[in-house]
Amino acid sequence: MAATLASCLLPLLATGALAGTVPADPGSNTVPEPPGYRLDDYRAPVPATVAGGRVLHTSELRALLDSQADGPVGEKTHAILIDVLPVPRRPAGMSPGTPWMPLSHTDLPGSVWLPEVGRGALAPAIESWFRQQLSELTTGDKGRTLIFYCQPECWMSWNAAKRAAGYGYTNIIWYPDGVEGWRAAGLPLAPATAIPPPEASPGTP
Repeated sequence: MAATLASCLLPLLATGALAGTVPADPGSNTVPEPPGYRLDDYRAPVPATVAGGRVLHTSELRALLDSQADGPVGEKTHAILIDVLPVPRRPAGMSPGTPWMPLSHTDLPGSVWLPEVGRGALAPAIESWFRQQLSELTTGDKGRTLIFYCQPECWMSWNAAKRAAGYGYTNIIWYPDGVEGWRAAGLPLAPATAIPPPEASPGTP
């Protein structure tokens, strides 16, 4: 009986037909890069690549950051970490007088939090603000390394990385593992405070 059961299960295990029994193959991601930006459904499987940039995962990013740790703080050759997670929005329909306290956010130590810049379509004021922030952060050096991230399976960091490449920045890194990937590796996070962007027009995707 046991031999018969095993002979039935082996083909299923080989094909992954029993959910959870076969680990996902990291190289099996076949999500294509869209020709433009992702405009909606931002929390969804993402491509393995980003046009105009390269991809680093947690161990690789940690090695890069560790290699810079001995340099002076603010060293102009250091990579700039940019968190693009949106700030929580006050729930629609909530009475203006109702107290509301958004959850606190943590991100990779030393990061700059630029919310809203990873949306698929940016209001002109936010796009201008994003360009200005990048110019100030890099002191006008478009070869400076910029690392964009948010959460795992988050298209906003992909959008932001591609957008920065389109602005002419030549050393773009996308970190798709995001805050939760860093946390899962047991690496430290720090309290984050967003740099407030200009008000977006209602309905901006």
